[in-house]
Amino acid sequence: MKNMILPAKSCSIILCALLLFAAGCKKDEPVNPQQALYGDVARPTWTVQEDYDYSSSMTAVIKVETLNGQVVNARLVSESDVLAAFVGEECRGIATYDGGLFYLYIAGPHDATENDQVIRLRYWSSHYTNLFEEGAITFVNNAHIGSVAEPYVPTFVTR
Repeated sequence: MKNMILPAKSCSIILCALLLFAAGCKKDEPVNPQQALYGDVARPTWTVQEDYDYSSSMTAVIKVETLNGQVVNARLVSESDVLAAFVGEECRGIATYDGGLFYLYIAGPHDATENDQVIRLRYWSSHYTNLFEEGAITFVNNAHIGSVAEPYVPTFVTR
């Protein structure tokens, strides 16, 4: 068998065909991190059970700054947002919003067990119509987390 050498014109045609094929392959567009924040979660209707023995409590002053690791424009956080504290699926407090901060009163039973002491914060954004959750805070009676001068800044991620 003889060595086959392609003429220059044939190599050019093959090279052009390969380039056209490569150009026709569409790469996946990178996901815009801001788009990952948007959802279609309806505004929650959380309530705190009133007839439960909540004889201990703690407070928190909270500022929402990041969601899913993305810095959020402070103008997108508003009084139409909802922030609440939970033990499991039981709502223990709903925050009030004022001047860029959420003020949260968290109720707890006098005889809290280890399971009762794990508080999770949930935040619903009216701008993003999405629900976010923060890791865990330990419930401590009469404790205060954050202040107006130095609010607690949770790390919220999509729930």
